[in-house]
Amino acid sequence: MTSATATAVAPLKQIKHDSTVDIQIPVQRKDVKEVVAQWRVPIRGKLYQIEFEHGTTSGKRVIWVDGKEILRRDWMFKLVGEDIFFLEEGKRCIIRVDPLPGFKYNYLLFVDGKSYEQYTESLSKALKTWEITLNEVPYRVVLEKDTLNVYLNGYLRSETAEFIDGGTETEFEQDAHVFKLTATTSGNKREGIVHTLTVDGIQVPLISDLNMNDKK
Repeated sequence: MTSATATAVAPLKQIKHDSTVDIQIPVQRKDVKEVVAQWRVPIRGKLYQIEFEHGTTSGKRVIWVDGKEILRRDWMFKLVGEDIFFLEEGKRCIIRVDPLPGFKYNYLLFVDGKSYEQYTESLSKALKTWEITLNEVPYRVVLEKDTLNVYLNGYLRSETAEFIDGGTETEFEQDAHVFKLTATTSGNKREGIVHTLTVDGIQVPLISDLNMNDKK
């Protein structure tokens, strides 16, 4: 088996509570050498970054969500099995470790009873997603096609769509940028409704949430 890397002593971070007292607390850090799988899970306009540590010698299993440790199991004698955790709105997630030949392992994520691939594929049919970075600030716009809800960086916008010639348009501002989301008929039954996002008059390419996992 691969030898586990010794865990370094956590660095200390100073927090100043007043002008005379400094309290030092340990800063948690994940062992990047033992992060064996990563997934990006979209839920209602928000994107969760999930990382999984697996120490094949120590038996350690650690789950991180958006950089925060939410589950830790040390000295697990059984190196395979399942770990359960929950995301927003009670979304039940399972990370399953399966054995492979040659002392290797396969890591699978299940969300809401579906495999990661099935989950993201179903969302790709229900959502439209755009991403853009302006002045080093990332923006992620998500449209729920069934409810017409629009999310910006995981937050539901209050603006509603207005009718325009051939479709609808939703306009909102953030950080002095103007976002316009239009839905127009394509005239093609197969293509259906065409959704377009522009920011400050520039069209943003549509992206897909598929294949966003990054297994090592």
